[in-house]
Amino acid sequence: MSAWVGTYQPLAWWLAGFSAVTFVASLIAMPFLIVNMPADYFVRPAPTTGSWQTRHPAVRAILLVLKNLLGAALVVAGIIMLFLPGQGILSILIGLSLLDLPGKRRLERRLVGRPAILRAINAIRAKAHRPPLRME
Repeated sequence: MSAWVGTYQPLAWWLAGFSAVTFVASLIAMPFLIVNMPADYFVRPAPTTGSWQTRHPAVRAILLVLKNLLGAALVVAGIIMLFLPGQGILSILIGLSLLDLPGKRRLERRLVGRPAILRAINAIRAKAHRPPLRME
């Protein structure tokens, strides 16, 4: 491992910096997203239209590509962070949530429905005086 770091020292520094930035960003973004998520997010039907979907088709295509590229980059960075310092699993989950994959909503429900995860999310929501997430 040290031979690799010695050979690719600039890349290792970039990865370490990206890892640190992703870690800080996740510490800020995750509570914000959890608190602002509607309580019925996982029980209502998946949204079919959004504000970005009503835009010009070219703008919509560019936004979709950028969102998926960011998601893919976070998944790759998360996998790398499994071996480097950083929030590897959290980055992978954030990246997967950005990707347009079939079955993604079902996977999100399954992950958030796990008792320990749901308890942690609802504890964060309770501190912000928000109702708990409904999963039924």
